[in-house]
Amino acid sequence: MIDKNRLAEKCSTWNIALTGHQLDQLDRYAELLVSYNQKVNLTAITDPEGIEDKHFLDSLLFASQPEVAGRMVDVGAGAGFPGIVTKIYKPDLALTLMEPTGKRVDFLRYACGELGLSGVEFAKERAEEAARKHWREQFDLASARAVAALPALAEYCLPLVRVGGVFLAMKGASAAEELAAAQGAIRKLGGRYKETRAFHLPGGDARSLVLVEKISQTPTAYPRNGGKIAKAPLK
Repeated sequence: MIDKNRLAEKCSTWNIALTGHQLDQLDRYAELLVSYNQKVNLTAITDPEGIEDKHFLDSLLFASQPEVAGRMVDVGAGAGFPGIVTKIYKPDLALTLMEPTGKRVDFLRYACGELGLSGVEFAKERAEEAARKHWREQFDLASARAVAALPALAEYCLPLVRVGGVFLAMKGASAAEELAAAQGAIRKLGGRYKETRAFHLPGGDARSLVLVEKISQTPTAYPRNGGKIAKAPLK
């Protein structure tokens, strides 16, 4: 399906080394994604090089960061980016894929089984509801890709992160603008912005990883319900 040599060469640009087994797993993942996508809407990107660049390499840039370790929750996991790719790259990671849509959870469970991934938990939950249950402040790391603008995303993710952990948001060209709007929310939720790491995918698309440290417990008033988060983001 994918060109494994081409992907490995692109990854080497960022000193990301993949084993033959990992490349085989990614190739199989691409096959599963395209096949399953015919019955469940998972992605608009189905050509091999598009999957390599915009799904796999994008996720591997995230996965290769030193903060990606321990117990991770992928919020709004969708088709498994970055979560499943991160688990392939770092097999020792304890991963929770949090996704409210049942059909997508079914795919995530199926894909992890087919790829031989163990140590993965599946949570059919909205993040704002999960954070009021036993998942609150349980994770070393929360991530999300293409879920919401950063002010709302912080309210979805930071309540799930333990004090001392991190929230690492995957963003595009609008990262600086979104960060400016999210600074107040980050502080209210117990976070502290640390830095933004910028990359460009082979096609030229801008990617940013926004790193937020969790420095104090999230007040019990947060997260609010999903409607309030969407309509009136924290400032």
